[in-house]
Amino acid sequence: MIWTTAVSNYSSQTGQSTLEFIVVSLVLVPLFLIVPLLGKYLDLAQTTQVASRYVAFEGAVHHSSSAAGWKTDAELAAEVRRRFYSRNDLSIKTGDVVSEIDSERNPLWVDHRADAILPDFNQVSVQTTKTSIASVFNGVTNVLDFSDDFNLPQDNLYSGSVSVQLANVAGLAPFDAIDLSMVRKTVVLVDPWAAKGPADISSKVKNSGIKTFPYQVLQVPASILEPVISVFEDGLGGASPPKIGRVDADVVPKDRVLQPYQ
Repeated sequence: MIWTTAVSNYSSQTGQSTLEFIVVSLVLVPLFLIVPLLGKYLDLAQTTQVASRYVAFEGAVHHSSSAAGWKTDAELAAEVRRRFYSRNDLSIKTGDVVSEIDSERNPLWVDHRADAILPDFNQVSVQTTKTSIASVFNGVTNVLDFSDDFNLPQDNLYSGSVSVQLANVAGLAPFDAIDLSMVRKTVVLVDPWAAKGPADISSKVKNSGIKTFPYQVLQVPASILEPVISVFEDGLGGASPPKIGRVDADVVPKDRVLQPYQ
C-alpha cells in the first residue's frame, strides 16, 4: 500500500514538471527569438544613423560652391546601399552599385527563419536639402540681419536623411505586422563664416551697410578732423588719433608660440 502511493505521487510530480516546462517554453522561446531580432534592429538603426552622416558630409564637400557640385539623391542612395547596407567586407568601387544577390547581403540581418530583414535594397532611400540658417531663428531673433551687410552666405545648412523600410517577420507576433521603418537625419553647417585674415575682416567691415558700421559715412568727416585731432593729441603726449575702420589682428605672445627645435 505504501509502495503504490509512492508511485502515484511520483507520476503526478512528473506530469506537473512536464506541464511547467511547456508553459515556461511558451514564454521563453519567443523571448529567445525576439532578443536577437531586437539586436539586429538596433544594428540597422545605428547603420542608418551613420549613413545619414555620410550623406550630410557629402553635401558639405560637394556643396554649391564646390567644383564637383551637389550629388543627386539617386547617386547618394546608390552609394549608401553599397557602402552601408551590403556586406561589410565588400570592396568599394567608384560608380559601383549593390546587387540583389544573397552573397552581397549582410549575413546578420536575417530573422529566425533566415529570411532577410532588408530583402530589397531599393527600400533604402535618401533625401537631401539645403536651407537657410536664418530659418532656424525665424520668430526668435533678428541677430542674422547683419549677414546681408557683410555679404555672408546663408544657404549653408545641408541635411541628409536616410530612411529604411524593413520587412515584417512572418510567424512572430507582433513583428509580423508592424511595418517597421527607420529614419535618421543629420544636419551640417557648411560655411561657418570664417574670415581669411585681418585684411578680409577689415574689407567686410568697411563695405558693410550703415546699420552695421557706417564706415563710408564716417570716412569723409574723419579725414577732415584727423589733422585737427592730431594737433591736440601731440600736446597730450603724442598719442595717435582714432583710426576709423581699423582692424587689429590678435597677436599671439612670442612666449606662447612653439619655437622650432634648435
